[in-house]
Amino acid sequence: MHTVGTFAPTSAAEAREQYTDVGPAAQTVVREVAKAMEFDREEYDDRVSGEVVETARDALFASLLEVHVGTREEFAAWRDGYDGTVSVVGHENVDNVVWHAGPEDEAVAATFQNEEEAAIATLRRQAFGRLYRELIQ
Repeated sequence: MHTVGTFAPTSAAEAREQYTDVGPAAQTVVREVAKAMEFDREEYDDRVSGEVVETARDALFASLLEVHVGTREEFAAWRDGYDGTVSVVGHENVDNVVWHAGPEDEAVAATFQNEEEAAIATLRRQAFGRLYRELIQ
């Protein structure tokens, strides 16, 4: 088993703080991407809204979430010791699982066979939508 990512909030307040902390980075990413796309000032003002920056912030926060990657057996051992609710998506007859435990005694997991990076990315989006979206607003 191994772990990737850096954000593992233990409370709703910590999740909100980490979400707030990535705000300036999200703004910078959006500005630099617009610059690379050769937006002039007018086009930037027309196309880059608060919603665009918020979407970048959501994606950046999600991409930094800590995710555990392991075999079904490693996941089962973790789950046996976890007191919260776990939502699992995917097929039951594959060998590997990725999972993330949120701050409110709820976790998400996804099974995968070979595509670890894709599974991690998918799980992070699910974790953001299911565990964090309402907490950070």
